Amino acid sequence: MDWQDLEPKKKVPEAKNLEIMGVAELNAYIAELEAEIARARGAIARKQAARSGAEAFFKK
Repeated sequence: MDWQDLEPKKKVPEAKNLEIMGVAELNAYIAELEAEIARARGAIARKQAARSGAEAFFKK
């Protein structure tokens, strides 16, 4: 048995059917996605700041 067999499988979310959504629903969906993108960018910025801090600390 391999260690990779024990790791949970990543599920790919199903794409939403945009054809059945109205304009207001599509705008709300876009707002949700933009909020999630902003949250991800914030996490990236925090991780990069932590990494930069660690690199600065350990460099001589």
